[in-house]
Amino acid sequence: MPAKKAPTPSEANVATAAPSPPGAGLSQVQRALRKLGLVRDIDFALYLPMRYEDETRIVRIADTRDGDMAQVEGVVTECEVVYRPRRQLLATIDDGSDTCQLRFFNFYPSQQKQLAVGARVRVRGEVRGGFVGRQIMHPTVKAAGTALPNALTPVYSTVAGLAQPVLRREVRSGLARSVLDETIPVQIGFRGAWDLRASLTFLHYPTPDVAMATLEDHSHPAWQRIKAEELLAQQLSQLQARLERAAQRAPVLPPAPPEPDAASLHSQLLAVLPFGLTGAQQRVGEEITRDLCREIPMHRLLQGDVGSGKTVVAALAAARCIDAGFQCALMAPTEILAAQHFGKLVGWLDPLLAARGLRVAWLTGSQKKKERDEMSAAVESGQAALVIGTHAVISEKVRFHNLALAIIDEQHRFGVAQRLALRGKATGHLEPHLLMMSATPIPRTLAMSYYADLDVSTLDELPPGRTPIITRLIADHRRDEVIDRIHAQIAQGRQVYWVCPLIEESEAVDLRNATETRDELAETLGEPIQVGLLHSRMPTAEKQAVMAAFTANEIQVLVSTTVIEVGVDVPNASLMVIEHAERFGLSQLHQLRGRVGRGAAASACVLLYAPGDSGRVGEAARARLKAMAETGDGFEIARRDLEIRGPGEFLGARQSGAPLLRFADLATDTLLLDWARELAPVMLQKHPELAQRHIDRWLGTKAEYLKA
Repeated sequence: MPAKKAPTPSEANVATAAPSPPGAGLSQVQRALRKLGLVRDIDFALYLPMRYEDETRIVRIADTRDGDMAQVEGVVTECEVVYRPRRQLLATIDDGSDTCQLRFFNFYPSQQKQLAVGARVRVRGEVRGGFVGRQIMHPTVKAAGTALPNALTPVYSTVAGLAQPVLRREVRSGLARSVLDETIPVQIGFRGAWDLRASLTFLHYPTPDVAMATLEDHSHPAWQRIKAEELLAQQLSQLQARLERAAQRAPVLPPAPPEPDAASLHSQLLAVLPFGLTGAQQRVGEEITRDLCREIPMHRLLQGDVGSGKTVVAALAAARCIDAGFQCALMAPTEILAAQHFGKLVGWLDPLLAARGLRVAWLTGSQKKKERDEMSAAVESGQAALVIGTHAVISEKVRFHNLALAIIDEQHRFGVAQRLALRGKATGHLEPHLLMMSATPIPRTLAMSYYADLDVSTLDELPPGRTPIITRLIADHRRDEVIDRIHAQIAQGRQVYWVCPLIEESEAVDLRNATETRDELAETLGEPIQVGLLHSRMPTAEKQAVMAAFTANEIQVLVSTTVIEVGVDVPNASLMVIEHAERFGLSQLHQLRGRVGRGAAASACVLLYAPGDSGRVGEAARARLKAMAETGDGFEIARRDLEIRGPGEFLGARQSGAPLLRFADLATDTLLLDWARELAPVMLQKHPELAQRHIDRWLGTKAEYLKA
């Protein structure tokens, strides 16, 4: 299909100088443009409007209806400043068919002058009916007589200090300067699409006869072309990152013996585990082992629902590395989670390692200097075969002897720079194998898009003995029922979590806080029930003491912030209460719910919500709570979470600085995504220069983040 001719823009092309490079001397406009990410000419071309205004026609005042966005033209018959009920400028225009009052609460002397009696003006705004007849609040006012544009007027997202007319001028100029030659080869291109320049020009300046719905839902052929180009750029960059990693070299572990070696750490660890492996754990373990035996660095995401046994799989992978004479590092985002890993893995591995003259090291920012120096020395000498900790693991002072495997738990909480720093801890020219773990399952379309550079292993089977968790939605005014449930659980010897969104009272947000809630619960529940408090601002020693007391059932009710979201494992806890559940994200609610149901006792999660003034919670919050009540399947939770939040928020810190999809929608553009995935390897192999130009055009330097 021949390319559609680009429509003629409605405004004169105003040439502007290319944006200045970073440094001093930038104008206010240039600084504002940089805040929007508008630096290169192509950045302006790809900065598409968020909506449009129709200034292509004038309607008679008599033909307007209440609620219409309309443009009318008439003569000013009245104009005055009044002071009741507040200072405002009132003007009336007459076009011969009827009159319309214009009302301004914030105005300048120049506007009053523009609306002098007898002046003919063109105004645009939302028409409202009222006691005085038709009225427009704060309309756009222009002098009459200028030619009407032949395209819709774009409205762009902007920042303070950057007015729409200025931004429109800059975008138009950048679009005119942009080199928009085709980077998709014709023989394998996007069939039936407009060419790129025609598509961009149309989307900046659509003709007034366009069906607005096709612009709003991005179904117009011009939108289809832009979304296809964007998805292709993302797939190309992900595939390029995968190919570049394939050219690197990693430590090669010997293959697993055909028969288990009773003397190996791997076999001994399997023997001391108090449970057998699930089929999913065995399958994923074999996938990881195959990766570790290759010279290409492993770049694998291990995903599994809460309680699926990811830590065991990671421990067995670490044992493989130690058996081969290498070191392994495990980094967690919080000290509580790192401490949970340390306690569990030390219990399993420390006696086995001690027999080999090795140990498990612990590194965290809260350690005293003497202890940290001792641990760092053990890491550098190789005596510490397994290193567990927080961000302290990637400190410049920490040097590994021969790191072969880096494990990152809750990887979406770490930024790009932190993952790169851990990968850089290997010695020589070797790259460590990288295993990233996440208890937030990744929906298929997200894995195809943002995680296309990873191999994904899935634990889709829960260990036997895990009890289903009953989830109940309870309004805040029924708190007494929740207190009764707590008494019943404690009477059976069970324990309770109570999660609050804040630590201390906040005037800005009316939420019950953890400190206040702990005091209230202690008074309400009475002796001998012990109520503890845990939050991120507490000193490390105090947090550890509280968790130890809760684990030993010396504390029956633990009031906490979301610091217990991941990693905390107390099988005796059978009730989770989440206060102001409407304020939490869906993934976070699911993670918190996963802190119970870890033992044999029946467990429940109570989502306490506070209806607003209308007696209801917001639409998005209602969707989250409904999903929690309807399913305990983490993969279904993840799918709904993606629908509610979109990929940007779902991905979290993994995408710190990385390019998110601006135009394509993973929920509706699966056919385009399939097309891009099929085309990317062909284009990289047969047309590498065009592929690189395509990546540079759409992603620029941001493509580098995908290699992390």
